[in-house]
Amino acid sequence: MLNLDQLAAFVSVVDLGSFTAAADKVGLTQPAVSLQVKLLEQRLGVRLIERVGRRAQPSPAGVELLLHARRILDDCSAAQEAMLPYREGSVGRVRIGSGGTASIHLLPRAIAAVKKRMPGLEIIVRIGNTDEILRDLEANALDLAVVVLPAAGRSLEVEPFYEDELLAVAPKGSQMPEDGLEPAFFSDKTLMLYEGGNTRRAIDEWFASAGIRLRPAMEFGSVEAVKELVAAGLGWSLLPGLALQRDRSDYLATSSLTPRLARQLGMVMRRDKHLTRGLREVVNCLRAFRN
Repeated sequence: MLNLDQLAAFVSVVDLGSFTAAADKVGLTQPAVSLQVKLLEQRLGVRLIERVGRRAQPSPAGVELLLHARRILDDCSAAQEAMLPYREGSVGRVRIGSGGTASIHLLPRAIAAVKKRMPGLEIIVRIGNTDEILRDLEANALDLAVVVLPAAGRSLEVEPFYEDELLAVAPKGSQMPEDGLEPAFFSDKTLMLYEGGNTRRAIDEWFASAGIRLRPAMEFGSVEAVKELVAAGLGWSLLPGLALQRDRSDYLATSSLTPRLARQLGMVMRRDKHLTRGLREVVNCLRAFRN
């Protein structure tokens, strides 16, 4: 493998015609530059510099090497320049895994805040269920996960950051008690619920604590789909407040639950994850939503 310092010393000697002048240019002593060129000649097994009078000139082999050496040094310089924005932290890439609700109603605001600080940062969001996301996180296919807790893994570090209250949701104009809805209130209601995951598990436990075994009329893999069906008058639901912030007053009626029901969103990363500037900015912007 060729040594870049030796190549640079060789090119400087040829360009300036002197070992002394080359030494002054690179900030070394003349013997040090001479040694660099000598080591390069030994490495290649050819003579590279010839003295013509008092001037150092390339040998025929040196002329041939000069073309390659300039290209190698130019490429190395270009590579260093390409890495400069990464070293300064102005660009990079962050891969985030998240559930559907957080990716629609929470992440866009955090991403917008990050992009104001780092316009060159590439942010990739992958949507999936919690188990899939955590597997990808442990495999280092993702940098950060934003999921409903609990989330566990021996190599993972979990930071809760957002409490999301679940609310009863009904078609606009539905009558609801002012002091919140208890589990028994839903015994004669047509329920449409989000299927699977920690959110559904929390809902099932809320009903089970009152001795009610839940039998929803319909189950869906999308909170947004449930909202549309409720708005169309097809039934009631229990949905994350995060998904209702914008449109709860437009075409839905909402009420809190008694006892109160909430889910916790958390940020999850590998314990050994290197925090680049981009990843650090994403984490800080998500922490800003801490409630």
